Amino acid sequence: MERQKLRKLILTAMVAAICAVGAMIKVPAFISTAALDSAPAFLGVVFLSPILAGVAGLIGHFITALTSGFPLGPLHIIIAVEMLIVVWVFGVMHKKGMHFWKWPVALVLNGIVAPLPFYFIISPAFFWGALGSILMATVINLIIVAVVMPVLSKVFVRKEGRAQ
Repeated sequence: MERQKLRKLILTAMVAAICAVGAMIKVPAFISTAALDSAPAFLGVVFLSPILAGVAGLIGHFITALTSGFPLGPLHIIIAVEMLIVVWVFGVMHKKGMHFWKWPVALVLNGIVAPLPFYFIISPAFFWGALGSILMATVINLIIVAVVMPVLSKVFVRKEGRAQ
C-alpha cells in the first residue's frame, strides 16, 4: 500500500517536472503568461488520478509564473487553481471514456472560462488582450496532448499488463 502511494507521488512529481520544462517554452503574448506547461498535466491523466494530474498542472502554472516574473502577482493563485480544475475535469472525462467531449470542454474551460474572472478583477481590456494568446496556448497544448496521448496510452496499458 505504501509503495503504491510512493509510486503515485513520484509520478506526480515527474509530471510536474515535465510541466516545468514546458513552462520554459512561452507562447508569444502581449499580456499573459501563456506557455506549454499544461500539456504534461493533461497527459498525466493517462496514468495518474485526475486530481494528481491537476496538482501537477497547478505546480506547472506556478513555475510558468515564476519564470515570467509573476506579472499578475498573487492573482496567479487563481490561475493555478483554475488549471487544477481544468485538468481534473479533463481527467474525469478521460477516465469515463468521454474521449470526444474532453477536447472541446478543455478548450473552452482553459481558453475562455479560466481568463474570465480577470474581466472583472483587472479590466475588460486585459481579458480581451490576453484571450487570443491564452486560446492559442491552449490549442497548442491540446494538439501536443492529442498527438502524444494515444502512444502514451498504449505504452501504459502494455506496461500495466506486464506488471500483473
